[in-house]
Amino acid sequence: MMALTQRVERQLDRSVDPAVAAFAEVLARKAGAVGALFYGSNLRTGELEGVLDFYLLTPGPQLDRIWPRVSYHEWDYQGTTLRAKVATMPISLFHDAASGMLRDTTIWARFVQPSGLVWRCDESAKQQIVAAIEAAAGTAARFAAALGPQSGSESDFWRALFQETYKAEFRVEKSGREDSILSLNRDHFDGLLPLAWRHAGIEFREAGGALSVDWRGGEKGQILRRWRSKRRWGKPLNVIRLLKASTTFEGAARYAGWKIERHTGVPVEITPWREKHPVLAAPAVLFSVWKAKRRRN
Repeated sequence: MMALTQRVERQLDRSVDPAVAAFAEVLARKAGAVGALFYGSNLRTGELEGVLDFYLLTPGPQLDRIWPRVSYHEWDYQGTTLRAKVATMPISLFHDAASGMLRDTTIWARFVQPSGLVWRCDESAKQQIVAAIEAAAGTAARFAAALGPQSGSESDFWRALFQETYKAEFRVEKSGREDSILSLNRDHFDGLLPLAWRHAGIEFREAGGALSVDWRGGEKGQILRRWRSKRRWGKPLNVIRLLKASTTFEGAARYAGWKIERHTGVPVEITPWREKHPVLAAPAVLFSVWKAKRRRN
């Protein structure tokens, strides 16, 4: 278990662009968070273009029934405009979700993948976040053991897991998305599964580069029953969160306006009314963009 802890600590301590760290601190202090996790494609590429993805972890209890709270932010750093999509939730709830104690699959499936702890208020917060990411790895590995092959490589087990989590969530991913996750993050996943299985108490054997699980009693059946329950709840929970986000996504109008201009080249004016009522404003905005594109063509 110490080996997994050390591995998670090294992963979270990765270096990032100073602009990312500065933005994370601004966002975290404003939200009263104890830590900020950075993840997504920008973590891998190191680029500042597009939208940076952060999770802000706060102290105290969960107040909203549906989590996390999502918001969009823009900030100027030394003449460069940075953009971020931010999910905010209590650190205690984050740990429970990462541990697989809740119906949700998104937290542990997301944070068994690479992330960086780019700001924390103190060492105690860091250790809590390390424990949560460690728990996410254990949860993901446990389900991978039951959903994966009788015997196979690490990649075979991770691939089976991600295929199932995509099916359980209300999201559209290109075929083979799980392969790109594994190939783009090869160093991250190489050797992670055996460490996570030991952490989760899963007994296994390794021979000739192939892993196989030594199941005890009805252990595999219990895990599969838990997975089937999570799979049934996956899409409904995702739909509920999307519906909530459509009315509570802070900065949704600015985010949508930036996306539209980026993809069409047509600037969108964000009026106070559009800022306050992004869903109601959407049809008129899209119609004006369509007219502008017709005139331009």
